[in-house]
Amino acid sequence: MNKNKHLLLWSSVGTLALLLAAAVEENYLRQWRQIQAAARTETGPVDVRLRQIVVPALRATDRCVTCHLGMAPGETTVDGHSVLAPHKPVVHDPARFGCTVCHAGQGRATEKDDAHGQVPFWPAPMLPLEYAEAGCGTCHTHLRVPNEAELARGRNLVERYDCLACHRIDGRGGTLRLGLPLEAQGPDLSGVGVSGFDLQWYERHLARHQSAETGPWKTSFGPVPPEARAAIEVYLGSRAAAPRLVEAKALFHSLGCRGCHKVGGVGGDDGPDLTHIGQRDPARLDFTHVRGPKTLANWLAEHFRNPARVVPGSQMPALGLSDAQIDLLVLAMLALRRSDVPEAYWPQDRLRAERLGQREFATDGATLYGTFCAACHGQQGEGRRYPGMAPFPGVGNADFLAAASDAFLIETIHRGRPGRRMPAWGEKEGGLRREEITRIVAFLRQQADTPQPKPLHTQRRWVQADPEVGQTLFATHCAGCHGPQGEGTDAPALRNPAFLAAASDDYLVETIGRGRKGTSMPSFRSGAPAYPALSPAQIESLVAYLRTWEKSP
Repeated sequence: MNKNKHLLLWSSVGTLALLLAAAVEENYLRQWRQIQAAARTETGPVDVRLRQIVVPALRATDRCVTCHLGMAPGETTVDGHSVLAPHKPVVHDPARFGCTVCHAGQGRATEKDDAHGQVPFWPAPMLPLEYAEAGCGTCHTHLRVPNEAELARGRNLVERYDCLACHRIDGRGGTLRLGLPLEAQGPDLSGVGVSGFDLQWYERHLARHQSAETGPWKTSFGPVPPEARAAIEVYLGSRAAAPRLVEAKALFHSLGCRGCHKVGGVGGDDGPDLTHIGQRDPARLDFTHVRGPKTLANWLAEHFRNPARVVPGSQMPALGLSDAQIDLLVLAMLALRRSDVPEAYWPQDRLRAERLGQREFATDGATLYGTFCAACHGQQGEGRRYPGMAPFPGVGNADFLAAASDAFLIETIHRGRPGRRMPAWGEKEGGLRREEITRIVAFLRQQADTPQPKPLHTQRRWVQADPEVGQTLFATHCAGCHGPQGEGTDAPALRNPAFLAAASDDYLVETIGRGRKGTSMPSFRSGAPAYPALSPAQIESLVAYLRTWEKSP
């Protein structure tokens, strides 16, 4: 009996000790309590207590401000621990939006690892500090982001024409503000891509310049050519108070990633949809072949370095990217994290994108081509060859464009090549609008300085020749590159219903006769040592044979 009493006594003492230790740890030793205990304001110590921002509309209850006290509403002048610093100037009030809607993490937690989401089974870890701008993708849809070349051109022109003398952009410029009268101070342009800007700015500026006798209006502004103005406006349209993220998206567009991947319903279908890649749960990723920390950012970086090593069997080629480019692409991917926030919280750019159909990417021909075509067909339309893949044709070839009508090119882009890697880019399939496809075609012609060919015949199908003769000629002269059945080997597949439906007889005759300079396709009209010249009748027989595949693809 006494033994049981002693056992009960010591069990009770142990339990009380554990409860006392837990109470001490909870009320005195928690990290957030120590941080607040060391905090000081102008009036003295702060009240040590849990703090939180509650935004029911965003389903956010964020206790981040319990430690980051300087970011809590009304408590921005706090000294002490480094985490007590106020939030950097942003257009969003944390009191209205909370913290996790932008930064992710576990808002209700009060311990560092828990709050930052660096714990098992939490699907949305906090964004790394170096990728903090990716949080903008939760709500924003940056509009009209150009390719890298256009972005750099606009930036250089802004500096060349001394816009930064009076205006600040992304923390730079405004050097003439100090000491100047109010009317000489230009507004900060860092966010005009979201808020918009006066489209008559140039006319107003020029009028002020012409009427001024002295001062900055006379010395810091002058006439700007139309092309330079257009490039400056493209650059200003991309300013969204997140300059590094815009650079990242411009790189994403320039590399042609959307040629294989869809984002928001627009893009190719050869690779996985990237619309929500920034919200992938790291616990669901395979890190078997990934070196370094098991984070989404590191998985993405390693994948860009060597896709086939990280994802065995991946068809994505290694692009030979620099570390700086990989870093920007990781930022672009992490920003693909669209959240279903209430429309009342939507910024203007998202409203214009989702309600008015404005594009995230610029819709000039150069940007469209770079975004959707360059990965396969080359930056200048020269064509590309990746290991283990059939070569992609050069669509910027002058001989090709001299034979191909605009209607053929538009139809080819619109319908794609079923059974090949060329997807259909029409609005229902790839998401491109008719006018955007037309701009891509115009860009190709401008690059090659090759006008649209004039039709040689009024009818698209005019060839009347012997397909059996053509079959013999094809086996002799064409099968080595295009395959015995036209399936394509080192040259494009010809036995393709979409191709044959889009190609007129003029195009086929002219292509065979003209050939393609800079490629292995010779001119069969003039001939070569390895390829004897063919007569017009023989070329037409080849076309007649190709047409038989339309009936038996």
